[in-house]
Amino acid sequence: MDITLYIRELLLGHDCVIVPGFGGFIGNYVSARIDKSTGDFFPPTKQISFNKNLNTNDGLLVGKISEANEISFNEAKEVVSKYVTELHKRLNNGETAVFEHIGSFVNNNEGNVQFEPDVKANYCLGSYGLEPFQCLPVSKRVIVPIDKSAARKVHLRKIIWRAAVLVPLLVLLVAVPLKTDVSKSKIETSTLNPLVALEPEYKPVVDKPDLTENVIATPLVEASDAIAESLEETVVEEIVVPIRYQLIVGSFMSYGNAQRQVTTLIAKGFTPEIIPASNGFYRVSAIGCPDIETARLRRRNLLSMFPETWILRVN
Repeated sequence: MDITLYIRELLLGHDCVIVPGFGGFIGNYVSARIDKSTGDFFPPTKQISFNKNLNTNDGLLVGKISEANEISFNEAKEVVSKYVTELHKRLNNGETAVFEHIGSFVNNNEGNVQFEPDVKANYCLGSYGLEPFQCLPVSKRVIVPIDKSAARKVHLRKIIWRAAVLVPLLVLLVAVPLKTDVSKSKIETSTLNPLVALEPEYKPVVDKPDLTENVIATPLVEASDAIAESLEETVVEEIVVPIRYQLIVGSFMSYGNAQRQVTTLIAKGFTPEIIPASNGFYRVSAIGCPDIETARLRRRNLLSMFPETWILRVN
C-alpha cells in the first residue's frame, strides 16, 4: 500500500506527520516574500522538512490508514511497518525513494538518509489558488512634450464655450425685470381736490374652518395596537455566520460507514455533516466553526472522544 497519499492529506491539516520507524515530516510556515532582483512575488507557503529522529508512533498516520481502509489499528500498523522496511531496503540499495508532491530520499556517502523537498508543493491552505507572479518596476520615466499650439486651441474653445453659456443668462437676467412689476414705483398718486374723500380699500374676510372640529380623538390603545402590528410585520434579517472550519472526526471510502458515524454523532448531541473529498473519501464533520481559534478550542474538547480529530478549512 502506498501511504504517501495519507501523508499528503494529513500535512494539509497538521504541522507534523510521523512515519513510525522512519522519521517525521514537519511543516514550516513561510510568509509571502518578494524577490527584488527578479520582481517575483511569492505567496505564503508551508515548506516541508524531515527529521529522522521523530520516528515514534503517535497514532496519527496509523489511525488515518485504519479509518480510510476500514481495518483494525494493528493491521494498519503492520501496513506501515512493511512499507518502511521496503523503503529502507530500497535506500540501502542506492535507489532514490520519491514521495510524490512531498520530496525524495536518498542515502548519502555516510549512509544517512538525505531528504530533498519538492519546492513546488505548498501545503498552506491559506494560499490555495495563489500563484507566484512577476511585476517588474518601471525602468525609466517617459516625458511627453506638450504641443503649445494645441493647448492654445483648447483654451480658446473653453473661452468660447463659457461665453456661449453666460451671454444668454445675462440677457435673461436683464429682460425679466423689464417685463415685471419689480422696476415700477410703489408711490400711489392722489387727487389734488380736498373734497374728494378717499374710499377705504376693503378686503373680503374668508372664514377659515375650525380644524379642531374634524379631529377625532384616537385612543392610545388603538395607536399602540397599530404599532405592535407594524412591528410584527417587520421582517428581521437573520445574521448568518459563515462556517470556515470543520472538525473532521472520520474519513471513509464507504458512504455507508460515514453515515453510521453520523448516526453515532447525532446520538451524542452533535450536528454532523458529510463532506465529500476530491480523493473519493467521505469526511464526517462533527462541528463547524467560524474561525481558527474556535476550531482549535473545540478540537481539544473532542480529542477525548475522537483522538484523530483534525481541522479542515472549507472556504
